[in-house]
Amino acid sequence: MTKNDLIQLTVTDLNNLGSGVGHTGDGMTVFIPGAVTGDIVSARVIKVTKTYLVAKLESVLAPSPYRKGSDCGAALSCGGCVYRHVDYEYEKECKQNYVASAFRKAGLPEVRIGKIQSTGALAGYRNKAQYPVGVDRNGNLFAGFFAANTHRVIPISDCRLTPPIFGEICRAVLALCDTYSVTAYDEQSGKGLLRHLYLRCNGAGEVMLCMVINGKQLPHEQELAGEICKRFPQIVSLFCNVNCENTNVILGEEYRLLVGKPYLEDTLCGKRFRISPQSFYQVNHDACELLYGIAKEKADLRGGERLVDLYCGIGTIGLSMIDRANSLVGVEVVPEAVECARENAKLNGVANAAFLCADLSENEPMLARVAKETGGDFSDSLVILDPPRKGTTRALIEEIAQNSVPKVVYISCNPDTLARDCAIFKENGYQIGEVTPVDLFPRTGHVESVCLLTRK
Repeated sequence: MTKNDLIQLTVTDLNNLGSGVGHTGDGMTVFIPGAVTGDIVSARVIKVTKTYLVAKLESVLAPSPYRKGSDCGAALSCGGCVYRHVDYEYEKECKQNYVASAFRKAGLPEVRIGKIQSTGALAGYRNKAQYPVGVDRNGNLFAGFFAANTHRVIPISDCRLTPPIFGEICRAVLALCDTYSVTAYDEQSGKGLLRHLYLRCNGAGEVMLCMVINGKQLPHEQELAGEICKRFPQIVSLFCNVNCENTNVILGEEYRLLVGKPYLEDTLCGKRFRISPQSFYQVNHDACELLYGIAKEKADLRGGERLVDLYCGIGTIGLSMIDRANSLVGVEVVPEAVECARENAKLNGVANAAFLCADLSENEPMLARVAKETGGDFSDSLVILDPPRKGTTRALIEEIAQNSVPKVVYISCNPDTLARDCAIFKENGYQIGEVTPVDLFPRTGHVESVCLLTRK
């Protein structure tokens, strides 16, 4: 096969990146974005390697029973909703199989994978979005998302996954920026001012807006901020974030509050939480409550345990479980999130909680520090792990084992690193309980999972 060859084949599988998988007559694997298991397709080869081909879908000759019409015209070019054209029941099946496959690859085929759980909400569920800013042929600013595997901005302010108010705010803010001669940042030249619009909302419909700029301030900053909040009284918190670095990282370290409160407040699992712009907070509120409820059920707390919530963020998981525990210690690397966690404990009348600022990716003995600063051993502790996509470290897992922690609840957004870490836990004397996938990100390729690890 060579580039631009036209091939016809039957799609036999669908991977977690949303690409249909088929094979040529001589057995070469072909990945076709937008194709679905069961489709018979015509596709044009766009990439050739020694072990596989990538092809562009030209036409569907016979559609799969799993195929459905997409309700977003930009799904394939954006690359975010890789399952937008797939029946949702089949999407869940694919995600459950992805988790099972990760454990098989990690040498843990015996681990039971439970039925994937979901709220069933497929649109408008995201409470957070970050929009890069571009400029059109007429010189007007627009917001959108980067095209898949590029930094080319596609104009999409009305994403199906976000609440409609986000698109309304983006369009109005950028129209005002045009009026005040605010320029769009250009990655190639490093010139221009406005890089991103970053929005969050809570269950009450209140919004936090953060304008990310390549400079110290916006022109006519206070007038612009006042006009934005006048048009949208839902905005209760308006920040300017300064990022003058030549980097793909969206947010800089400096935040300036222009209007309103320095936080957004939300209710989750019956508890109140204050969220700073720097802090991690699950983007799907209702599915997060489902996930934390499953984690709490697996923890099976009896009332006398100490919770050690590692990667605690603003304290959501530990505080959601504290009613069934004796005390709580949280560890988090972001200082502003630690302050939010302490404030959240006070908001909810939790006196028996302490939060430490520390980097769990380093090899410092973390449980030793927890014991030094809060006292006690870990014989009656439940450790909660909710690390970033890269997972946790071998050193931390081995320290947990050395301290004979009886139970660990592991919440993961990456099945591959979860399976890898579970294999290390197994090496260190832990039994792996049933893994429950939870679909926090419908229509995308991501899936969350939670499991209980028990000391033998």
